[in-house]
Formats: sequence, structure tokens, C-alpha cells
Amino acid sequence: MLFSQARSKIYGLLLITITLLICMVLSIVLGYTDTSINTAINAFQNFNNSNEHIIIKDVRLPRALIAAVVGSSLGISGALMQALTKNPLASPDILGVNAGASFFVVVGMMFFSATSLQAFTWTAFLGAAIAAFTVYFLSGIGSDGLTPMKLTLAGAAIAALFSSLTQGLLVIDESTLDQVLFWLAGSVQGRKLEILDTVLPYIVIATITSLIISQKINILTMGEDVAKGLGQRTGSVKIIAAIVIIVLAGGSVAIAGPIGFIGIIVPHIVRSLVGNDYRWVLPYSGIVGAILLLVADIGARYIIMPEEVPVGIMTAFIGTPLFIYIARKGGKKI
Repeated sequence: MLFSQARSKIYGLLLITITLLICMVLSIVLGYTDTSINTAINAFQNFNNSNEHIIIKDVRLPRALIAAVVGSSLGISGALMQALTKNPLASPDILGVNAGASFFVVVGMMFFSATSLQAFTWTAFLGAAIAAFTVYFLSGIGSDGLTPMKLTLAGAAIAALFSSLTQGLLVIDESTLDQVLFWLAGSVQGRKLEILDTVLPYIVIATITSLIISQKINILTMGEDVAKGLGQRTGSVKIIAAIVIIVLAGGSVAIAGPIGFIGIIVPHIVRSLVGNDYRWVLPYSGIVGAILLLVADIGARYIIMPEEVPVGIMTAFIGTPLFIYIARKGGKKI
């Protein structure tokens, strides 16, 4: 662990927060259109309707903010899922939560003409909830109860099911396919601040709630019997944590589509820095998740310039080797 003492953890938190701010500045400045920090400052202080100023204020600033919020949400939801399930491979994309949210968004667009930001948000929340509870129910069937292996297999099965259903629907409706194809790859490009404004209140409340229950999560990870022996109402804690996960993962899908691997690799990176104390793991996961998605988004602008790669593809390139490493290693103790 790099940050082992409370004081060093505070310094580490300040350091990664500064790193996050630097990444946001780079996200605003870097891209196909050549701009500088001075150009960005002038765009906010003396906006003159030039092409560079419009790009900075209307394109790159919303993009940086959205990437930070989505990355933070996925990082925290992944850490909570791994804590609740005691499964080092748990994350919103691996356990089918993202796929469920995506499927319901597509269904809403095809059959209910859902095009408003509020409709996207609530259908994503509904899909995430149904997928999460389906996986939990299926993995609990059997005499041995819920185990990490059964949870992973059930999650993979549900993720495959919802992904297949989504692709099947899009094949028979080309108009919807044209609307959501780029979104389904996972992207923060072209997103407006209005969609972030719609989801942000829910994400902020869920993030604060996760920090409030972090000490209870620590106790819960000691085991069900220990937690109950210490007087904890484990059922209530699990329900609250599940709602937080659904809001964070579903909100992320509503904003940027299904972006994979952030939720699985960030908690492992963070635990190698601060250990297993979720009072630190959760805030660190939020900031590191935001940094990772910002870096991936910046890199996505340069791979096939002047075109861009969806950031979901970039996170897959970054996350796949780490996922294989974690799977082979068996994951660290949660």
C-alpha cells in the first residue's frame, strides 16, 4: 500500500484531486482543433464567438465534466459491488447492470418513442435495477447459496442476454440503430450539459450516500454473522448500497452509454494504494475513475485523427489486460 497512514491518505487524496483537475484542463485544451490554455481562459473571460471559443465552451467543457462524472460513478459503483458480493470481478458491466440499462433505453426509444432526457434517465435506472436483481436472484439459487463464482456466471449470462436482445431489436429497426449505434459503443463525445443536468442530482445524492455508509460497508465485509453481531442491520445496508449502485451505473449509461472496465479495475488500483478501508476506497475510486475515463477520452481523440474512437473502446483496450491479470491472480481480498 502506497498510502498506509491516515495523513498520507489525505495527502494522496489531494494529489489525485490535483491530477483530476489537470486532466480536466487537458481535456478542454487538447483535440483536433489546436487550442491552448490561454485560448481556454479567454473563452471564459472574453468570449468572442470564434470557432475555438465555441469548441471550448460548448463541446470540450461539457465533455470533460461528463467524463469526470461518469468515470467517478462507475468507479464507486464498482467498488461497492465488489464489497457487497465479495467478488473481485464484480462491476456494473461484468454483472449485466450496464447491459440491462442499455436494453431498456433501446426499448423505450423503439416502442414508447422515449426521446426526452428524463425518459432516458428513468428507463436506464429501471433496466439497471431489473438486471441487478435478476442476477442476484439467479446466483442465490441452490443449496450452497450465493457465491462469487455463481454471481459472475449469472452476471455474464444476463449481460449476454440483454446484449443479444438489444442487438436483435436494432437489427429490425434501422432508424433506432442509427440513433443509438455510437451511444451503445460508450462515448462522451457530443453530449450536452443538459443530459448531465438531468442525471447529476441523482448521482450526487448516491455518491454522498455511498460515503455515509462506507463504515457500514467495512463492517459488512467482515462477514454477515460478524456484522449482525455488532448490531448492524445488514439487510438495510445492502438495500441502500444496491440502490446507490443502480443509480450510479444507470445514470452513467443514460449519459454516455455502456462503458466497460472502469468499474472493475479502478477498485483494484485503489485498494493497492489505500488498503481495504472503504472510507478511503470509495472517494479514491470516484476520483481515480474520473481520471481514468478522462485519460481514455483524451487518447480516443488521437488514435485515428481526425476521426475519434468511442471512449468505450479505449477503456476496453486499457481494461482488458488488467482484467485478465486480476482474473488470473484471483483478485485481492475484498
